[in-house]
Amino acid sequence: QVQLVESGGGLVQAGGSLRLSCAASGRTFSSYAVGWFRQAPGKEREFVAAISWTGGTTYYTDSVKGRFTISRDNAKNTAFLQMNSLNPEDTAVYYCAGDPPIGSDWYGPNSKYDYWGQGTQVTVSS
Repeated sequence: QVQLVESGGGLVQAGGSLRLSCAASGRTFSSYAVGWFRQAPGKEREFVAAISWTGGTTYYTDSVKGRFTISRDNAKNTAFLQMNSLNPEDTAVYYCAGDPPIGSDWYGPNSKYDYWGQGTQVTVSS
């Protein structure tokens, strides 16, 4: 079992920054990949970024490349999503996810994860 709790969302002006955190408990954090996803009102949930269990490999959706950075601190059982140069199109509920099923994609639009946090709202005003 894995429990995930996001924090760090809020209201920010366009061009601003936020840092989301995902605190994990349960299974050994360093044993699984972590992904960040988002869902805007009226839209389907979409993949944002993912990081391997060691932190050595990361992937991003094209729309956030160069602006967002995913990282993890396995000693603190926490993953992060640093978001810079935010724009109104980034407004969404952001979810972290952990422990993709063996054999499934852990990054990209077809990625699958067994455990999800409750989400944190990010609102970017113009």
